[in-house]
Amino acid sequence: MTLTPDSISIRKATPADAVPMAELGGATFTETFGHLYPPEDLQNFLATSHTPESWARSLNDPTRGVFVVEHQSGRKIGFIAVGACKLPVENLEAQAGEIQQLYVLAEFHNLRLGRRLMDLGLEWLASQGRAPLYIGVWSENYGAQRFYERYGFSKVGEYGFPVGKTVDREFILKR
Repeated sequence: MTLTPDSISIRKATPADAVPMAELGGATFTETFGHLYPPEDLQNFLATSHTPESWARSLNDPTRGVFVVEHQSGRKIGFIAVGACKLPVENLEAQAGEIQQLYVLAEFHNLRLGRRLMDLGLEWLASQGRAPLYIGVWSENYGAQRFYERYGFSKVGEYGFPVGKTVDREFILKR
């Protein structure tokens, strides 16, 4: 598939996108992190976090913005989900926002899609009056940490992120 600026669009996902978003969410998570987990932990996580039902709830939530990168063929290749902060932050500010998920399929990395999604997510959070902003990022995902640092985020805490019985060490970044 060839990508040109004219061959892709980014739009707000709707509840009608629940099935393809579940597929894309599961595929991008597995592609990025699947090698870290025993198969049963990965399947347990995907069966709860990336189902059409879980995505339908998310896409129907007016306090959440989900934006999807779509090729003109209809294939979904990346997304960002933003909304109210759900991270375990002490003394969390009432209007705090969060970059909850930002994924692009690996074959489409280095096309600046992550930057375009991030800019759109930040713009949406600002339009909702969300500040300050937080992100949870895997402690060993150095590329993502550098990306978020370029946007002014810095580490303020840590927490455990469960994937099945495995618990990842996650950093909490704030801007």
